[in-house]
Amino acid sequence: MARASYFFILFTFLLFSSSSTAPVFGDEYNYVKRVDPRKTKTLKEKTSHFRLYWHDLVAGANITSVSVVKPTKNSSTLFGMINVIDNPLTVGPKLSSKMVGRSEGLYASAGQQDVGLLMVMNFAFSDGKYNGSTLTILGRNNVMAKVREMPIIGGSGLFRFARGYAKANTIDLPSNGNAVVEYNLYVIHY
Repeated sequence: MARASYFFILFTFLLFSSSSTAPVFGDEYNYVKRVDPRKTKTLKEKTSHFRLYWHDLVAGANITSVSVVKPTKNSSTLFGMINVIDNPLTVGPKLSSKMVGRSEGLYASAGQQDVGLLMVMNFAFSDGKYNGSTLTILGRNNVMAKVREMPIIGGSGLFRFARGYAKANTIDLPSNGNAVVEYNLYVIHY
């Protein structure tokens, strides 16, 4: 008993006599500070709807979608395939219509039972007041569904703190594989 008391007293003494102090919240995070919203220019949230056409060109002279990983053998869903994209975004379904940006990123065939693509892409705008701004889409694209919904998880420029969803609807898919997909984006942003 006396021995246990001795160690307890010694431990307590060492604990309180130590020259180092435990960090207080903020000391170890001196590179972070809170922002007082009353002292900043707080912008009002708004919701915008964008209708754009995504041109996935896998064949022809001006390919914008390149397969960098081939699918596994004997896969009816193209499981394992990965394409890197730099696809035009236009205001109309024809490739010759006005281009307002590009979709940069990749899609991967992630479904073994059905064709489900993992979409990872930035819609990088190059037109008007949105020039230089981006919206980021990350989600599952169930290709065989008429309309697919994917989350918008962020953005940059005029789309800082963006969130929302994108609805994709295939407009044209000719035999050469060059797809035209209508994207309706519903975005909450500042």
